[in-house]
Amino acid sequence: MSAALKRGRDNELKVLASSGNVFADLGLPHSEEDMLKVEIAQAIVVTLRRKGLTQAAAGHIIGVDQAKVSALLRGRLRGFSIERLVGFLRALGRDVDVKISKEHAGQGKIRVQRAA
Repeated sequence: MSAALKRGRDNELKVLASSGNVFADLGLPHSEEDMLKVEIAQAIVVTLRRKGLTQAAAGHIIGVDQAKVSALLRGRLRGFSIERLVGFLRALGRDVDVKISKEHAGQGKIRVQRAA
């Protein structure tokens, strides 16, 4: 778990524990979905680097132009849906498993488990 520094009332620094989801820590709506997009994008970036692909070659494989690959590599995920990102992973030869747990009280969570 990471921590963030914040100034208190008396201008003293306080350490705040992170939840592990920066979007939730900032109180943003759709934080779990945004974090899922980041996790999927990270897996895409790792896969592209592992394969040693140029941005143009990667774009050819996943069906987008080089500029979109560049945006993806820089974490600019606006305009990329979760569904589209999952499609990119599949085009790169990665399997994506979705597990839906039993129903429980309260809102459900989104978790990502990455294979080595």
